[in-house]
Amino acid sequence: MLTIFYDGLCPLCSAEMRHLKAADSNKKIVLVDIQQQDFIVNYPDIDYQQATKILHGIYQGELLLGLAVTHRAWTLVGKGFWVAPLNWPVLKSVSHWIYLGIAKYRHPISRFLSRAFGLNITQCSSGSCYDKHNNRRQ
Repeated sequence: MLTIFYDGLCPLCSAEMRHLKAADSNKKIVLVDIQQQDFIVNYPDIDYQQATKILHGIYQGELLLGLAVTHRAWTLVGKGFWVAPLNWPVLKSVSHWIYLGIAKYRHPISRFLSRAFGLNITQCSSGSCYDKHNNRRQ
């Protein structure tokens, strides 16, 4: 069982988690939104501040971070071939730095994708996303 701690206020993150859960037919993944009200009380071993910066996961008692979480998750649902290159020696370092950049700017990236591609993003906090269907900011 893999437990993933993700930012539920991040539309990009939430979209990936929805896709991941849709592929999880064997129920091998548990998703935990770090923005839930009692997160710090319920998960004292996960550093909230760090979890807002980089994806966290726990698999067989081991803490996984960033792309290690992504790789393990997609492998568990049988789609490991999608993320296999992330662990190749040369690409691993490059993909890690790209991931850190995306993680740092995930909210502006989400807003851009919403506007540019008309994505209907429903998990936005007030003023952070654009709903093309209503032609207004949410």
